[in-house]
Amino acid sequence: MKHTLIPFALALAGLSLLSSPANAANQHKEYIEGPFTEGTQVTQQCIECHEDHAKDFMKSSHWTWELEQELPGRTVKRGKKNSINNFCTAISGNEPRCTSCHAGYGWKDNNFDFTDMTKVDCLVCHDTTGTYVKNPVGAGEPMAKVNLERVAQNVGTPVRDNCGSCHFYGGGGDAVKHGDLDSSMSYPDKATDVHMDTDGNDFQCQDCHTTEQHQITGNAMGVSPGGIDHIGCENCHDKAPHKNKRLNTHTATVACQTCHIPFFAKNEPTKLSWDWSSAGDDRPEAKDEYGKKTFQKKKGNFVWGKMVEPTYAWYNGSADAYMAGDKMDPSKVTKLTFPVGDIKDPKAKIYPFKVHTGKQIYDKKLNIFITAKTFGEGGYWSEFDWDLAAKLGMEANEAMIEKGLKYSGEHGFAETEMWWRINHMVSPKEESLKCNDCHKKGTRMNWQALGYDGDPMKNKKGEKHAK
Repeated sequence: MKHTLIPFALALAGLSLLSSPANAANQHKEYIEGPFTEGTQVTQQCIECHEDHAKDFMKSSHWTWELEQELPGRTVKRGKKNSINNFCTAISGNEPRCTSCHAGYGWKDNNFDFTDMTKVDCLVCHDTTGTYVKNPVGAGEPMAKVNLERVAQNVGTPVRDNCGSCHFYGGGGDAVKHGDLDSSMSYPDKATDVHMDTDGNDFQCQDCHTTEQHQITGNAMGVSPGGIDHIGCENCHDKAPHKNKRLNTHTATVACQTCHIPFFAKNEPTKLSWDWSSAGDDRPEAKDEYGKKTFQKKKGNFVWGKMVEPTYAWYNGSADAYMAGDKMDPSKVTKLTFPVGDIKDPKAKIYPFKVHTGKQIYDKKLNIFITAKTFGEGGYWSEFDWDLAAKLGMEANEAMIEKGLKYSGEHGFAETEMWWRINHMVSPKEESLKCNDCHKKGTRMNWQALGYDGDPMKNKKGEKHAK
């Protein structure tokens, strides 16, 4: 039987889910003895036998929240730890809330000890009881109501819910961030995802995200744009998978995902835009047709979408990003992460993306984006004071400190974009895009934006890689 790991967002709301506990792959009742009052006590017993596993995990980006990677023209260390996004802007100064999704215990500020093995949270990935819940504002600590002894004695192989407890709820709620990862992927039907269909292939995450020594393959472009540990459809499928030769010629320039993921956010609406400039307005909260809030005083305006058509762009496997302290032009849209490639790039293919737009705080004198403190004492959500939030957030940001950057005292709001690759929610082949969705009178592709003179089926002069 499968189990349900209760997500942080629902725990915070005081809701409950029915769970059907799994049988632990390797019950530990004879090895683990409680009672326990905190997660580190469990880990201390885990590492008596699994010290090497903990050491391996501590080398992973799931622990460090950063990865050394190549961006165009520079080598950076980047990840959740130091990236600027257009959701809650950054984790700096907001750690107890943001690090509720860290696979560790007690990351409250910059003093967290990443060398302390007892801080590793083994249970969040290996719980099989469906009862392990992190405190949404507790810096990774479990809720007090969790029976840690029972959870520790019933650990096993991770399933979708273990991974989804963080990845389905990134950005602060169900389906907020990715668009192709949400609670519907816990037990999806075939229409939602042909690979994870519980009545069909029933893939678990690690069937594609293969893992060795706790190093999990796959990099999210939003936080690791220079990551090279990609997962390709060719890992399982032939490069020429179609019986139709004409379709097979497309695979040289069109990613599999482009045709086979015609929509994302199939079941749960995803956030498409976040405008911080309207935060603080004294007006009633508003909701849209999906029941999602479109205005909150502490967060500003939102736009949500369901059954969303992706945005298409050339992508050669590399991406670029804005890093904390980089100069920006407030009169232009700043792309915080974006794919690299164009029609002349022999390595590039047309890929589907979710493009999340935002309007967020920047320093008017320095012309850099500010990492604002939103959560906790002095944060914007409690004080509604942007100057204070900017000052505290910048003082908590290690990258800003290293560059000697401090809040100038003047702020404004500027437009941004974040590009997120769409890889999940693969539709049955019968529901994939058809020729006329893109060609002839089809509207899927903006051929001019992709560098063509027009529909390449009609105008061969614009054909990719033509001399």
